Amino acid sequence: MTGLVRRYGTLAALVVIIIAFSIASPNAFGSANNLINITQQMTLLAIVAIGATVVMAVGEFDLSTASIVSFGGIFVVVLFKAGVPAPLACIIVLAAASVFGMVSGFVVARFEVLSFIATLAVGTIVGGITFWLSEGATLFGDIPAAFRDIGRGRTLGLPTLTWWLIGIAILAWLILDKFEIGRRLYAIGGNREAARLAGVRIVSNTMFAFVVSAVFSALVGILLTARIGSAGPTGGGGYLLSAYAAVFLGMTAFREGEANVPGTLVGAAIIAVIGNGLTILGVSTFLQDIITGTIILAAVLVRRAGKERG
Repeated sequence: MTGLVRRYGTLAALVVIIIAFSIASPNAFGSANNLINITQQMTLLAIVAIGATVVMAVGEFDLSTASIVSFGGIFVVVLFKAGVPAPLACIIVLAAASVFGMVSGFVVARFEVLSFIATLAVGTIVGGITFWLSEGATLFGDIPAAFRDIGRGRTLGLPTLTWWLIGIAILAWLILDKFEIGRRLYAIGGNREAARLAGVRIVSNTMFAFVVSAVFSALVGILLTARIGSAGPTGGGGYLLSAYAAVFLGMTAFREGEANVPGTLVGAAIIAVIGNGLTILGVSTFLQDIITGTIILAAVLVRRAGKERG
């Protein structure tokens, strides 16, 4: 019984939160349209968090994600203004982001620099490039109408953004749980030296994890631009804290103490549901930030308590 609570307690908490908000606001929060809308609202956060999950599988952190989200949005608009077709522009942005990820992963794995420091430095560089490209201004205009469709509207009855989340989540789940590369990443995160002695290539696999995180972050920048029709040099600033809150929450679910994609989705859903519910109830945004920080602290404490009991 205790094992079930520890394994599925976070998922049960999500259900309780949904029921509580549905009772508090049955006509607004509890409607089917709003519940579907929540899946759209959580998409961008969840994709960034899934990228962070892959990095945490190797036992590292990526603090450059927010800067790369902003870079992705700004760079794709700059390419549009230069006349680059939308598909090619998106590929160029994702390729550029992968370079940032490779640099972070290489510095962390090859020189054993703390990932906090390495990715903070890379994020600062990316932020500088973003401001240089945008000249510090919000960019809009010259965005193709077809490009906006990838972040708006509905497909097969669900918001298009929700389909992006479903696709990315399945891809990341396959990478971490079904492919050999995932076992290598978890081996590095579990015991780096043991993984090295077992023949796992530390540098290349760590670089892969950071590339996935960077590409997913840049994709969020692209989708965010498509959704709102503009891009700001600080547009991704709000994703870092919330994304890691989702990952830490997810580490208390399904596989305790280990970053995993299903758990991260539950964590992102909890944050999205709380944000949506509090907004409907008229709670101010600063109080929502306080609650988000409290969630991170609570998740860490729960995880700590679980380890001590184990």
